[in-house]
Amino acid sequence: MRPTVSLRQHSARLILFTRANCSLCSSAKAVLANVEKRRSFEYNEVDVMAKGQKEWKDMYEFDVPVVECPKVHVQRVFHTYSKPNIVTEARKLMHRFKEEEVEALIDEAEGHS
Repeated sequence: MRPTVSLRQHSARLILFTRANCSLCSSAKAVLANVEKRRSFEYNEVDVMAKGQKEWKDMYEFDVPVVECPKVHVQRVFHTYSKPNIVTEARKLMHRFKEEEVEALIDEAEGHS
């Protein structure tokens, strides 16, 4: 069952900064897939090495995988993955992380902590 539009508007958004041939990135994707079985969240992936991603490459080239989770704001939605020069109240997990850490990040973003 898919969440309703109103529920999705208030669910967390996770952005995975990744790159090709990254074993840690593959592990991170598996962790996020497992969390997605239990929790609803919006998910976007950004390949930091892709054309047009220079700002993200400069920031995360040697730090992937990075999961960023901006705080959920009812009145304003942030699109940080497309506008890296905008500062938000985002929380991050880097390199190796567990499902429990991702769920805690989602809870915090949704104001449940």
